[in-house]
Amino acid sequence: MSVRVVVADDQEIVRTGLTMILNAQPGITVVGQAADGHRAVELARSLRPEVCLFDIRMPGIDGIEATRRLTGGGAADPPAVVVITTFDLDEYVHAALKAGARGFLLKDAGPDMLAQAVHAAARGDALIAPSITARLLAAFAHTGEASTAPPQPVEALTHREEAVLAAVARGRTNAEIAAELHISLSTVKTHVARLMDKLGARNRVEIAMWAYETNRAGG
Repeated sequence: MSVRVVVADDQEIVRTGLTMILNAQPGITVVGQAADGHRAVELARSLRPEVCLFDIRMPGIDGIEATRRLTGGGAADPPAVVVITTFDLDEYVHAALKAGARGFLLKDAGPDMLAQAVHAAARGDALIAPSITARLLAAFAHTGEASTAPPQPVEALTHREEAVLAAVARGRTNAEIAAELHISLSTVKTHVARLMDKLGARNRVEIAMWAYETNRAGG
């Protein structure tokens, strides 16, 4: 089944290029395009795509606010949002992920990386490349909200959940965690789901953010 995507970018040439790249990939179909944040939210709510690819800088409301409106407030079955930008700035990453985005991608990512990000978002898996996950998360763990204490888990984490927590914070995919901890893929998914419940996290990126904010990300 094809992953349905809405693309939003205020530059027509970029929007068209992203659409052409995605439509050329197997298992991905762009079902809508928007030139501003308001229209992006409207399309996402009416077309109900699995994934939204939003630029950060857009007129009206930006990609971060559009993400917040789609994923916040207990929205029923919200789409997975991947924020895409030209700027590799930690404050953008922090704001996007805090708003509910599942990932962050740069516009110079090639077609393969773009397709991988969309497919990963659709299945709720890791979206930020492991090579930059640690730098980004460690950087924004010490910015913006330093005065706010991270929420405590509603129930203490088990030793296995602590191990999965650290692996998620290092940007590992479910398959990589399964191999690393010598457990099944379904067991990893169960642990990740329990971590989300205990931490009040909406996705695995928020799990990673909590790990860094509490100095439990490991090496």
